[in-house]
Amino acid sequence: MEYIFVGEIINTHGVKGEVRLISDFKYKEQVFVKNFTLYVGRFKDELKIKKYRRHKTYDMITFEGIDNINDVIMYKGDSVYINKDDLVVDGLFNEQLIGLEVYFKNKRLGFIEHIVNNNAHDILVVKDDSRNHLIPNLDEFIEKVDLDEKRVYIKEIEGLINED
Repeated sequence: MEYIFVGEIINTHGVKGEVRLISDFKYKEQVFVKNFTLYVGRFKDELKIKKYRRHKTYDMITFEGIDNINDVIMYKGDSVYINKDDLVVDGLFNEQLIGLEVYFKNKRLGFIEHIVNNNAHDILVVKDDSRNHLIPNLDEFIEKVDLDEKRVYIKEIEGLINED
């Protein structure tokens, strides 16, 4: 089973076992639905969603069989995952790109440290020895992603990378 990170439980909410989650997972409208299975914490406790709602900037989740704050307080600060096979998406998960080497003009530029969502599209933060490069995660900029070689190839677009 391959786990994909979807967010972090930052706190509980109320006394009826609801948790407050921070997530910028791209496909959360497909994941945070009734009966979808989440895997929580380092032991990947298997929990099914009973109820989901948005509250301010948080994702609020209640799990099946849990109706008391004492049963969820132990998950505060824990990471939340899904099984990659439980969700079919067109393309790749952002989490599959993190750590991949990035090549520009056949030279290693750095590696993808993390991905930022700016609401229009995702931005790859590529770290090299001295600085970060910001590459839009769009087909216009990405030539090829090779998961077997763990590499991403960036198209040669003038001005995209400051080579000084």
